[in-house]
Amino acid sequence: MKAAVLLAALAPLAALPGVQARTGAAESWITNIWNEFKEAVDCGSCQAHVPLVLLGSLKLVADFGEGFLEDVLTGVCDISGAEDRDVCAGVIASEVPALHYALKNMHVGSHTAKTLCSALVGLCDFPDVRPFDIPFPSPKPAKSRPPPSGKPPINVVHFSDTHVDLSYETGSNYDCSKPICCRVYSDEDAPGKTEKPCGPFGNTKCDPPESLQDSMMTAIADLNPAFSIYTGDVVAHDVWLVNKEEVLQDFNSTYGAMENHLGLVYAALGNHDAAPLNLFPSKNIPSKYNPQWAYEALTANWMTLTGIESVQNANEYGSYSAIHPNSKLRIISYNSIFYYKYNFFSYTEPMEYDPNGQLTWLIEELQAAENADQRVWLISHIPSGNVDHFRDHSHYFDQIIQRYEATIAGLFFGHTHTDEFQIAYSDYKNRNWDTATAMGYVAPSMTPTSGPPSFRVYDIDPETFAVMDFTQYIANISEASFQTKPDWIPYYSAKKDYGGKLTPPTPSTAELTPAFWHNVTVAMEKDSSVFNDFWARRTRGYSVPACTGDCVKNEVCALRGADAQYSCVQRTPGFSFSKRDDGEEVEVDLENSPLLSKRFQPECNHAGMAPLLAKIAHKASIAKMNGE
Repeated sequence: MKAAVLLAALAPLAALPGVQARTGAAESWITNIWNEFKEAVDCGSCQAHVPLVLLGSLKLVADFGEGFLEDVLTGVCDISGAEDRDVCAGVIASEVPALHYALKNMHVGSHTAKTLCSALVGLCDFPDVRPFDIPFPSPKPAKSRPPPSGKPPINVVHFSDTHVDLSYETGSNYDCSKPICCRVYSDEDAPGKTEKPCGPFGNTKCDPPESLQDSMMTAIADLNPAFSIYTGDVVAHDVWLVNKEEVLQDFNSTYGAMENHLGLVYAALGNHDAAPLNLFPSKNIPSKYNPQWAYEALTANWMTLTGIESVQNANEYGSYSAIHPNSKLRIISYNSIFYYKYNFFSYTEPMEYDPNGQLTWLIEELQAAENADQRVWLISHIPSGNVDHFRDHSHYFDQIIQRYEATIAGLFFGHTHTDEFQIAYSDYKNRNWDTATAMGYVAPSMTPTSGPPSFRVYDIDPETFAVMDFTQYIANISEASFQTKPDWIPYYSAKKDYGGKLTPPTPSTAELTPAFWHNVTVAMEKDSSVFNDFWARRTRGYSVPACTGDCVKNEVCALRGADAQYSCVQRTPGFSFSKRDDGEEVEVDLENSPLLSKRFQPECNHAGMAPLLAKIAHKASIAKMNGE
């Protein structure tokens, strides 16, 4: 913003707080901020100093109050046409208190500001990771992963991102203008009046009805698993409407269904599992922002499902540790939303290295497991290597993984709605089978917005609790019979369909070790059919975009990027940089990448105000190109 324009925008503010003056000032700022979005086309313009840039301008607007910031951002959203007016207003109103808090306390040009700039409008990559050496209570022992016991495996089910929509109405319009459809937003959407009615079990443009949830849980129960894990996100994507009452109703529906059908379930907190979504502050943020009601409701559900008193720890920050009955398996569920780039309460000055001491607590639990010769499963919502995860905390978490690699049997995540995995390495500049140390399994969603609804069945060694194999199940939503009764069938087997492509093929008695999965990525590089199969399985064969050349290289790099700073795949518009195996920075053309245009969807990781502002930025760039 030029100085003269800035002064012109500031002039009406002198008359505040009169309503008429505030309205006039807001209109002036709406125009100016919209123009700033057009000009903020790269990382430098976002991160430069106040008041000549977008971030500084937003901070100035925040200085005049939370309501004023809400007025201005809503007006900019309306101009852009990024969403319908009610969606703009609802999303911004719900999250503006957190954004206002972050902007008011932020120092433009700081590490916090640069990180917020990346998350807020997606103009640049995260800044370099801040060094933070995590202290451990004892040196790393000379231990390795235990060999398979040879005993018959047990079955464990992993499902995630259910997002049941209690307002789903069979026969309503599935092709609406809102982020999710299959609801009656207007008379034209009503059953009998729309030409595009949704069926009784769901649609790819909608979050699912309770009928699909009941169908999936019945199918899981029929398999009689030893236990199940659920990696979060109960609430639907009506983020501009959702409130506390709806969240609690959703908890009752989904966790009640688990109790009725499944019995023992270990669950994790998702970024949608509160209202507003994404906002889980640490104890250093004023207590009025703390969603204590959500923690308490989830704790009650988790205690019911596990019968284990230790989940009371969840009351403090949504994490708990539990010993699986009659075993040497410790399951640790931790709150990854503290490290989520859309959690505006994380943008403190300076950003906390260990919010709520959760990493310290995690070390204590892992050390106790090591001392007791237990194996550990870590379950959480957001994969630590995902682009939505703060890189600082991904690196700190990775240090913990490296220290306790022999104790950790596996990591289990959701959030992306796609079928993926991530590998951790002791040396990210030398990513090979013999430096692969830990494996993170990312399960796809039940909600069908990214492909057929799905769940996973692991074959687990009953002594070591290592993953020996898994089978992905789907209900093919494109089949006509789906709307009569979804048929949950095996889609593929990891050991057969990946291990069978290795030389020599993986024995049936072998664990799916981190080395195994690294060798799968090597096979992807050597044989395009192996990669193409993986690429199609990500979305269960639904709307599979082309991916060749650099797209393949970047995707394989991402699979090898449990420490997020080494993941090459980006999700933001424009250009961005990340590190390959040799440490070299790689430029990714995100605007023209088929991989990333597919990934840039209003899914779990693209719901809320920050993704909305990124969409506004994209609309602004188009407007500028068109001379508007």
